[in-house]
Amino acid sequence: MLLEEFDTLSSADAQALVRACADVPWWADAVVAGRPYRSVAALREHAAQQALAWSHADVERALADHPRIGERHRSAGRSAAMSAREQSGVEASDADVAARLADGNARYEERFGRVYLVRAAGRSSAEILALLEQRLTHDDLTEAEVTAQQLREIAALRLTGLVTAAAVDGVHARATEPVA
Repeated sequence: MLLEEFDTLSSADAQALVRACADVPWWADAVVAGRPYRSVAALREHAAQQALAWSHADVERALADHPRIGERHRSAGRSAAMSAREQSGVEASDADVAARLADGNARYEERFGRVYLVRAAGRSSAEILALLEQRLTHDDLTEAEVTAQQLREIAALRLTGLVTAAAVDGVHARATEPVA
């Protein structure tokens, strides 16, 4: 969708779109309230700044909409489709990888009491497994901060994937600036 289309969506439709990126209602409201945006980069920057204020409860709520790494989303819809794309590098058909992910997920959930969340987009199964092993060594506070940062990265990638800039020579431009 073009930025101009996002800017003119009804509030309810725009909020639904943003909440598919991270199910944090007040954050979606703040992102929608910032319309119109002068650029996709400005939208991303505003969304990223707002996301820095996510509380532990906000992160926990948003985590409820994420499947375990290596598993499918439990429902259909925009968030499920994005999750499937993001995890496309996870070799779930490899029995060894699937078993190691299942074991790691179980250990993580026992240790931290929540689903293991990692920005899977662009990462291989080996990278995801290595990060899982490393994160199992974190203390609770460090891991809570890492989880929130991973969620912010996922939300930024999703938002950028959903909202594009105006077409230039027939090609839609996407924001490429990194999120702070």
